[in-house]
Amino acid sequence: MQSKFDLKYIIDMDEWGKLQESLSLVTRMAIIMVDYKGVPVTAHSRCQAFCQTVRSDKEFSAYCQKCDARGGLEAVRLSRPYIYRCHFDILDIAIPIIVDNQYIGALMAGQIRLAEGSGPNLEQIVSRPQQDAMTEDRARKYELLPVMTYEEVVATADMLYHLCNYVVKESILKHELLERNRQHEALNPQESKLQLELPPLPVEPPSAPKTPVSSGSAYKTECISPTLQPAFDYMLSHREENFSLKSLALLCHISPSYFSRLFTREMGEHFSLYVARMKIGWAKELLATTDWSVNEISNHLNFCDAGYFIKIFKKYESATPLSYRASLKTNPI
Repeated sequence: MQSKFDLKYIIDMDEWGKLQESLSLVTRMAIIMVDYKGVPVTAHSRCQAFCQTVRSDKEFSAYCQKCDARGGLEAVRLSRPYIYRCHFDILDIAIPIIVDNQYIGALMAGQIRLAEGSGPNLEQIVSRPQQDAMTEDRARKYELLPVMTYEEVVATADMLYHLCNYVVKESILKHELLERNRQHEALNPQESKLQLELPPLPVEPPSAPKTPVSSGSAYKTECISPTLQPAFDYMLSHREENFSLKSLALLCHISPSYFSRLFTREMGEHFSLYVARMKIGWAKELLATTDWSVNEISNHLNFCDAGYFIKIFKKYESATPLSYRASLKTNPI
């Protein structure tokens, strides 16, 4: 539960604090992050003087916390930011943080006054016993609260909603990948040790790459290192994709740098050069066995455009794709 639903564990609070301060400055809103109970997990950014006075009062701060908790739950029910009036008739926004349909907290923003005649009649989410709570000092500070139109509030709420949920989801993904790597290292201690012991590999000049292990266009489909086999299996069954070294390393549960070193040792050339040769090998097969146009082959193998495909093909085969196809007719294999 902690690894996935504890906001303090999920997010780097120091980095988030810097972002929160900037967002508060730009939007002119006070911002604070709370857990699903409404308990703050960050410091308040740009908390207005009026609200500082109210929240420092033990009696009234309890109502502030109720507003935060109920506002967050209402936002979850609606699955979107919820704009409401607090017990002092100030405009606040509850922005839900939802992961895998699990409500884990909210970003609370606001402490502003709505421009007169702007927007609908918003709900006052928490009421308190009628009493004279507006002292002269509070009344003066109340007048200093920022004023925004309802349209500005809605636009700001949507921006904060998308940004906050994106940051949290990316943070969770980062933690899951790190945990997966830790588990892999625990199960394969010798392999992890090998990553540290492998010596640096010499850098081959781009103009003279080693010839990959292949026979015509039939590229190697099995590896000496079983660690790399998932990557080869994936490439061979997803010809239409552009392969990323990082994504294939993740598939093999190893770091990108270690994947690159293993791959170069296995194939005799760098990953990007090998993939280019592999793609050209598949292109030669399609030119020989189909009547597809150059554009169709280029699209099928996910080259950025036909012109680039022709350029790469000519680099490796010293002929254009059409010239290569024509040569097959005069010199069949």
